Amino acid sequence: MIKKLMQSIRDYKRPAIETPVFVGIEVLFECALPFVMAQLINHMTGESMDPIVKYGSILLVMAMLSLLFGVLAARKAATAGAGFAKNLRHDIFYAIQDFSFADVDRFSSSSLVTRLTTDVTNVQNAFQMMIRIAVRTPLMMVFSLAMSFSINPRMALLFFCVMPVIAIALIWMIRTAMPIFRRIFKKYDALNNSVQENIAGIRVVKSFVREEYEREKFYRASDEVRKDFTHVERILALNSPVMSFCMSASMLLISFFGAKTIVNSHGTSLNTGDLSALISYGVQLLMSIMMLSMVFVMLTMAQESARRITEVLNYENTLHSPENPVMEVADGSVDFNHVSFKYNEKSKRNALTDIDLHIESGETVGIIGGTGSSKSSLVQLIPRLYDVTEGSVEVGGIDVRNYDVDTLRDAVAVVLQKNVLFSGTIKDNMRWGNKNATDEEIVEACKLAQADEFVSKFPDGYDTYIEQGGTNVSGGQKQRLCIARALLKNPKVLILDDSTSAVDTKTDALIRQAFMDKIPNTTKIIIAQRISSVQDADQILVMDGGRVVEQGNHESLIAKNGIYREIYDSQTKGKEEE
Repeated sequence: MIKKLMQSIRDYKRPAIETPVFVGIEVLFECALPFVMAQLINHMTGESMDPIVKYGSILLVMAMLSLLFGVLAARKAATAGAGFAKNLRHDIFYAIQDFSFADVDRFSSSSLVTRLTTDVTNVQNAFQMMIRIAVRTPLMMVFSLAMSFSINPRMALLFFCVMPVIAIALIWMIRTAMPIFRRIFKKYDALNNSVQENIAGIRVVKSFVREEYEREKFYRASDEVRKDFTHVERILALNSPVMSFCMSASMLLISFFGAKTIVNSHGTSLNTGDLSALISYGVQLLMSIMMLSMVFVMLTMAQESARRITEVLNYENTLHSPENPVMEVADGSVDFNHVSFKYNEKSKRNALTDIDLHIESGETVGIIGGTGSSKSSLVQLIPRLYDVTEGSVEVGGIDVRNYDVDTLRDAVAVVLQKNVLFSGTIKDNMRWGNKNATDEEIVEACKLAQADEFVSKFPDGYDTYIEQGGTNVSGGQKQRLCIARALLKNPKVLILDDSTSAVDTKTDALIRQAFMDKIPNTTKIIIAQRISSVQDADQILVMDGGRVVEQGNHESLIAKNGIYREIYDSQTKGKEEE
């Protein structure tokens, strides 16, 4: 886990190495200060200022040098920590870009956001502590003990009296806190999920006047995090009083036995300056232990964050290109060979069952069916957004698993149910389909999708800025822009997953007619709720319960008097009544 995370240091290795070096020099000067102070006290005779000037000057220089290297260490640690966090976020984000839909479903989008933000911040703080505080404290402890033993070994042994108490307290706190931190991060995921869901559906929330319900839902999720944090903070709060008690006990022991030694030996075994130095070293030693305990607390919290991050970094994408992939899609023919599919291997129920289907290149295929009939699941297997559980899907006569993934997806354009436009101009959004598309090609694609009509009326035309999520265009306009973007790929297979649902029937008909006239060689698969959107298709599939229950053209399906006829009658009857 550590090795994996350390790969993200990369171009920040130098400040990461310089920091502990500067810390070591800082500690060296800091630990020498009590010794020089002891010499100053021991040489104060009241007869001359020379010892005070001499040792005072040395103290001043050493203090300034300690400060200088401390500042340098802090600056380098900040640079290394910020750079490490930046690289780590990039590595996680790049890893997520390779995830399939199934991989994202496995982690959940809210959990991935938490790992990119909160978890990275926790690991960044721990990293900065590791290269600075975690280096400083052991060095300070070693040097302080060494100097204490050089002054008076017997007195130095008193420091070890409180060590068992500190060790027991630290072990107990870490072992108790770790499971709680693991639980907290899972609840953070749930909290973030609640926020994302609310923001994404804020219009629905307001239209149904559900603000109070959402507030209570968020409060409950937030309160769950608060309860666990309160619990763990109560445990960790014991750290400071335990350390303070141990420090006070050590100072009392050293002061008592030190004073007793001075009195009994008349200053021969121990003098006032040495006792002062011992007390200073005792403070340094115990402060180091206190800082070390804080490091352990931070590492305890960061350990769970590090585990969650490396889980993403080490995750093997379930969808990847084979060793010797096919780099060209011959045509737009599509075959489903006894395909069954489930979203989760542990699920007992198939989303699709035994789909056997052939679509000729250039055909127009309509898919219709009720909600939950797995229409979207079917078409998502074509560009290999998911892998089949059983059987195979072929495009251009070759199993989709044998293609280079990018090559396959370049040949298959999908306009999904949830249309997404990104912040930027209309041209910027269009070039997602083809980054090298000319202005003329963009206009032509928009004309095919019946989008040029409204885009040309905007004051800035194709340079009109689209807000994040496309909030400044209507649902129908957004759908047409997304269709135009897909057309710019010049795909061999074009899939419209209920992508004209917000478009009026006249515009819908114009789009379909443009497809027939302008892209006759492209295979067109249209999922729709309206019969009028698919009735001119070469073949129509009727789906129910993850199966193709009816198949044929409009006339043959009407003649069967099945589900298709029922849908047709219900829609045409409604129109007649109007």
